Amino acid sequence: MSVYASKPWLRLYPDHVPQELPPPQHSMADLFEASARRVPERDAIRYFDEAISYARLEDLASRFAAALVERGVGKGDRVAIFTQNNPQFLIAQYGAWKRGAIAVPLNPMFKHRELDYHLNDSGAKALVCLEGLYREVAGEVVPGTRVEHVFTTSELDLLPEGAGYANLAGARKLRPEGTEDLLEVLETTPPDGGARERVSPEDIAYLVYTSGTTGPPKGAVETHSNVAYNAEVYRTWMRMGDEDSVLGVAPLFHITGLVGHGALAALAGIPLVLFHRFDPSEALRLIEKWRPTMTVGSITVFIALMNAPDAAGRDLSSLKKCYSGGAPIAPSITEQFEEKFGIYIHNIYGLTESNSPTHAVPYGSRAPVDEKSGALSVGVPVPGCEARLVSLEDPSEEVPVGEQGEFAARGPMIFREYWNKPEETERAFHEGYFLTGDVAVMDQEGWFYIVDRKKDMINVSGYKVWPREVEDVLYTHPAVKEAAVVGAPDPYRGETVVAFVALKEGQRIPEEDLVSYCRERMAAYKYPRRIEFLEEVPKTATGKFLRRELRERAQSPQRTA
Repeated sequence: MSVYASKPWLRLYPDHVPQELPPPQHSMADLFEASARRVPERDAIRYFDEAISYARLEDLASRFAAALVERGVGKGDRVAIFTQNNPQFLIAQYGAWKRGAIAVPLNPMFKHRELDYHLNDSGAKALVCLEGLYREVAGEVVPGTRVEHVFTTSELDLLPEGAGYANLAGARKLRPEGTEDLLEVLETTPPDGGARERVSPEDIAYLVYTSGTTGPPKGAVETHSNVAYNAEVYRTWMRMGDEDSVLGVAPLFHITGLVGHGALAALAGIPLVLFHRFDPSEALRLIEKWRPTMTVGSITVFIALMNAPDAAGRDLSSLKKCYSGGAPIAPSITEQFEEKFGIYIHNIYGLTESNSPTHAVPYGSRAPVDEKSGALSVGVPVPGCEARLVSLEDPSEEVPVGEQGEFAARGPMIFREYWNKPEETERAFHEGYFLTGDVAVMDQEGWFYIVDRKKDMINVSGYKVWPREVEDVLYTHPAVKEAAVVGAPDPYRGETVVAFVALKEGQRIPEEDLVSYCRERMAAYKYPRRIEFLEEVPKTATGKFLRRELRERAQSPQRTA
């Protein structure tokens, strides 16, 4: 029997975790409604200092579903959501699910070309958008898409007038022309039981876009069953009960926020604390106010909390169930955080395609460190996840314990396919296993360690950056002849984007100007923080860039822009 088939990691499971979990029998729409019936008066969302009960959230979602009916949005249609961590995100999501529509979460850092690509690729019929994002980006993009209905909303909505919060400074109501105000629509649209479509576990819940391991962004097709299964994994693994609540530090458009925050809270019927976008001082204040017990976020969140100017003396003792994933974690960071706040950060590993966790450190256990690589273990496979490491040359061959191989997984949490991309879907799987592109090692006990990346993807604070996307923007500058982009280690963000550029003959441009050019045209985590100018970018005999050589060069200490 294969060592992976024998699942040595099961011996590391705590008593409260079963080896398998039953497949979901209900959609996330059903599960949210069940929680609203069970605990109608309990807080569903705590937005800054305000609370929205499950009963009210259910009513607002039902009103949005009725509004979608009136506008011809039905089962299988895509509803794009372009907001920060605001209650309106969840109102739109649950309302769309009631209609059997597919939610398309969009990164609020997207610039024009990125938003244009995602709206057109998904074929979104409706868009829920923050007013500021509509004014700055979406208003110019929407006319070139198939979007028929735009609902705009403000981060100030659902807060008392005059509420002053640091990360809402400068916010104001804008009322963009040509759009419908979401709250006004909800106020004037009564719930309609006929708007509720029958939604099965195998229906599509999300299109979550990822750069994956190859090519431009792809929409990962996530079913209600995928999402509900891993929400149950979170609930079971971390022993979440009625006394728990979730601190929403991960963006809701990201798979961690979607499943590890939103779906978990809905399934368990517990509160989710939101505060527009992450601000360490506001997070510290709200932890003390609301006393959340669980969170999962990138390691940069925990670094920011440690280094916040008002961190000293803060009481984070309620936050016992602390997990971090999305980017490599240095063991020293977990030690510093525990020393400062008395809280141990458990490691966790997952991908967009796996609907968050495939691996996690058992709650209450401490992750070992791989002696060879110095990597902190990402944990052990969660219930239902079949994991194995395969040869980098031949995915049909498993590698033995202690040797590096590509991490592959299958199970009820793995996505169905890439949206309208059958060839990319076929390449992503082998013998039913999803090939992650990450290189890992498993020890004798069943602990897994991510030690390298098979492909050229750059991981910036948990966000995936495909080099070609950055290179394509660089190539639009008239002075650029060649551009190759790689990732370099960064003590804060895990990796940072570095570009090597050869200019056209006779051209000159300051590094700062080219960085600014990129910053204006792509999301903040994507643009290069450092640009090095070369006479010619080194290439192989066949004309391919020597990325390994460039990565080595990028690791040398340099000034960052």
